[in-house]
Amino acid sequence: MFDTAQQLIQSANNIVIIQAENPDGDSLGSSLALEEVLSDLGKTVTLYCPVDIPKYLRYIRGWDRVVGDFPAHADLTIIVDTSADILLSKVLETPGVRHFLETHPVLVVDHHTAESTLSFEHTMLSDTVVATGELLYQLFTHVGWTINQQAAENLLIAIMSDSLGLTTPNTTASTFHVAGELTELGASNAEIEERRREFMKKSPEILAYKGKLIERIEYLLDGQLALVHVPFEEIQAYSDAYNPGALIGDELRLVEGVALSCVIKTYPDGKLTARLRGNLPIADTVAGYFGGGGHPYAAGFRVYEEYDQIVRELVEATSRALEEVRQN
Repeated sequence: MFDTAQQLIQSANNIVIIQAENPDGDSLGSSLALEEVLSDLGKTVTLYCPVDIPKYLRYIRGWDRVVGDFPAHADLTIIVDTSADILLSKVLETPGVRHFLETHPVLVVDHHTAESTLSFEHTMLSDTVVATGELLYQLFTHVGWTINQQAAENLLIAIMSDSLGLTTPNTTASTFHVAGELTELGASNAEIEERRREFMKKSPEILAYKGKLIERIEYLLDGQLALVHVPFEEIQAYSDAYNPGALIGDELRLVEGVALSCVIKTYPDGKLTARLRGNLPIADTVAGYFGGGGHPYAAGFRVYEEYDQIVRELVEATSRALEEVRQN
């Protein structure tokens, strides 16, 4: 697995690293770590994402090197932190990009356990670890590539982000070991956290909006499913300052009796996106019902259906997933 990835990378000169259209700390940290390590190997690296990096992630140094124009001159594509077509729809809708991906080698580096749904040929590098950043650390150390101090920081950010500070149930002894090794390489979690908290600060207007979102929480399935709807006018008004899903996420999840939280955004073209966060390991199962993906405690999906219909289906999918997890 690692050797195949090494061969693909070593045979390339110009590499584009793609994040899906829901960038998070793991995807951004992993992309930037790859950029550091591969640049030190003499590769030309371009970081690409079809959407702007959210402001709450801009504590991560190097976020501004992510571009929105796809570099057609690359000879290898690396997709990080997703293996789902639905989370790359904007990428695939960009003129010429699907053809590029179908005619050039693609390496997918993803820690999610769901089977790949990508509609083009690709090589998978995957393992059941807490974050893509942890998987990349394994790759770099296996093949003997140097992890410089900035790469170490980026990998630690990726791991801390997806493990919620090394607290999720899928955090293992190996994860703690990797975090310690990255600290030895110069990463400082204290400095990272200080920057993150500075960027997490909210304006009075955003705090007032958060209060409105809290007032709108719906509790479904006997209180096991917490749901908030964000209409397009609120996306326009607030998303540039603070992603509503990130703004309300913890409040939804940290409610007594809630097994799964969901933030649904609706758009004028009929698109609907959902951000799922779980207290039980069912988020990926529920997302998979709608063709989405993720991991057991954090996942998402995108569909083109009526909001009320999706809510009914969401309740049913959550009920089934809860029944399955409790039977096991």
